[in-house]
Amino acid sequence: AWWVPLASAALPGYGQKLLGQNRFVAYLAVEAYAISGFLNGHATFERERTRYLALARDIARAFVPGNQAKGNWDYYEAMEKHLESGVYDRSPGTGTFSPETDTTTFNGAIWLKARQLSQWPDPQVDPDHGSAPYRAAVAFYVSRAVGPEFRWSWRNAQLEWDLYRQSIRRGNEASREARQYLAVVAVNHVLSMVDAFVTLRLQGGVGASRGTYQLVGRVPIR
Repeated sequence: AWWVPLASAALPGYGQKLLGQNRFVAYLAVEAYAISGFLNGHATFERERTRYLALARDIARAFVPGNQAKGNWDYYEAMEKHLESGVYDRSPGTGTFSPETDTTTFNGAIWLKARQLSQWPDPQVDPDHGSAPYRAAVAFYVSRAVGPEFRWSWRNAQLEWDLYRQSIRRGNEASREARQYLAVVAVNHVLSMVDAFVTLRLQGGVGASRGTYQLVGRVPIR
């Protein structure tokens, strides 16, 4: 009987079936429902992910050579919130690094944040480029700004940008639902296992204490 709870942990309801309990049907029903919900949510997420990746590649990044490169999730989330990435370096090939200053772009917003966090006396006026605050701001910018190979622009593509954001939202919702269904699956396994274990103890199975009897007699001595 010791392996019956393990059977329920592997397949909810199996242990109850072995113990002759009708509630195994409920565990199996919950398992089927949760797995079906997880698979549907995951399929929706993958479909929406394919859609927004295609929109990003074919519309927002159509002008970028080698636009097949894929970014991480933060990158695509930034594309949802900013019309354009902006340039990485405003003066490439000159030997002087010049971050994007247009704060309506993603890189420009990063450069503004870098200046603010580096505690410049005036974020609108560059300190000496050899100073520690300026170097700290540049280091912050370089670690977070979008490079030339990942530039994007939704300009003159408002409809596609709206579709992109809708696809991102639907994908996020589907992913969240899939995780919730997966949590139901895990809880169902645990409950079925605990149920089987408790039932075994109540029936005098594994781990249960058994009653003992003792026969005592007296022999009279005269």
